[in-house]
Amino acid sequence: MPTPYTALFILLGIVVGFVVLVTVASNLLGRKRQNAEKDSPYECGMDSESPARVRISIHFYLVAVLFILFDVEALFLILWAGSAEAFNAAGHGALVFAEVSAFVAVLALALAYVWRKGGLEWDR
Repeated sequence: MPTPYTALFILLGIVVGFVVLVTVASNLLGRKRQNAEKDSPYECGMDSESPARVRISIHFYLVAVLFILFDVEALFLILWAGSAEAFNAAGHGALVFAEVSAFVAVLALALAYVWRKGGLEWDR
């Protein structure tokens, strides 16, 4: 008995099969010429003077994680603000306000914690 997702699974199987077929055909039928030109640097034409892996300061990672964290939570606040009228009409306005207030309080505590630990200080 077909389910509502049968067509989706068939399409997924066809797509995966096609990708595998094209990849295998390319590897079997493609030309494999190795020469010095393929081993040379790609864009600038000069050999690199330093290793490819360079240590990056942890501050960049911390700022990126904090940005994503607060950006996603700002998105939640925007969505709550968009549905506030519907909650008020259903009589749940006070409950939603309490939930949003608790959410913002947790955000404020998280920001205070990061600030107190020096996570926002760049030259430490």
